[in-house]
Amino acid sequence: MLLNTIELGPENGDLSQPPVVFLHGLFGRARNFGFFQRRMAVTRRTLALDLRNHGKSPHGMMDYPTLAMDVHETLVAHSALPAMVIGHSMGGKTAMMLALLYPAAVQSLVVADIAPGEGGFAQSRQLARDLAALPLPGHLDRAGADAWLGQVIADRPVRELMLMNLDLGERPRWNIGLQEIVASMPAIIGWPDIAPGLHYDGPTLFIAGGQSRYIQPDNFPVMRRLFPHYRLDVIKDAGHWVHAQAPDAFLALVNDFATTTRGGA
Repeated sequence: MLLNTIELGPENGDLSQPPVVFLHGLFGRARNFGFFQRRMAVTRRTLALDLRNHGKSPHGMMDYPTLAMDVHETLVAHSALPAMVIGHSMGGKTAMMLALLYPAAVQSLVVADIAPGEGGFAQSRQLARDLAALPLPGHLDRAGADAWLGQVIADRPVRELMLMNLDLGERPRWNIGLQEIVASMPAIIGWPDIAPGLHYDGPTLFIAGGQSRYIQPDNFPVMRRLFPHYRLDVIKDAGHWVHAQAPDAFLALVNDFATTTRGGA
C-alpha cells in the first residue's frame, strides 16, 4: 500500500545525506511532526507519512509487519532509502518493525516513548470503541464537534487530535479508517513474535517521557536483544506525547543523535 506522503527538503542542502522519515502515532497524521520536519528540512530531505487508516492514506486491517511493509513500499517508490526513521508510539513500533524486517532500509532509528513489546494503548482501545459507537449528527461545525466528542473524551488535547480526523459540515464523517482501527486494536496493542536471532545492528535512540510508563526497566532486555546498539534518553518533565510536550528538547536529542551516527547531518 502506497501511503500519503508530505515531503520537504532544502533548496541548497546536502541531499547526499540519508532522508529523514517521520511516522506518527495512533489517531495522528503526518503533519503532527510538522515542527520537526520543517526544521530538519533546512538541511535534509524529509518525508512524513500518513500510516494506513490515518490522514489521506488508504484503509485496511493492520498489524506491525503490514505497517512496516507499507512504509517500505512507499519509501522505495520515493527513492528514499536508506533513511533515518523517527516514530512515535504506534509509529515507533512500526519503525522498529521496519528496521527488523528491512534493516538495509534504515540508516538509523529513533523511537519515541514506546517499547518493543505488548503494552500501551489501553485507553486508546476503549476510545476507539466509544467513537465507533457514537452516532454522527447530521451537521457539525467545529464547536459542535468539540461538544459531540466531549461525550466520550474529557481531555481537550485528545479532542483536538480527534477533531483533525473529522470532516465537518452538512455530512460529517470520519476521514480515518475507524472501524479498521477498532478491529486491529489487539495487534496495535500487541507485538508479534520475533524470530530468534533477528535484530537491527544500526544506531538506535529511544526517547522516553519521564512522566510516562510506556518504557519500563523490564523492557530493557528485549530492547538490547533486538537493538543491541541502542541508547535511552529521558525527557523528565514530559509524558507519552514527549515530542509535543517538549519539542525543543526532543529536537536537540534527535539532532545530536543525527550528528553522532554515520551519515548524520
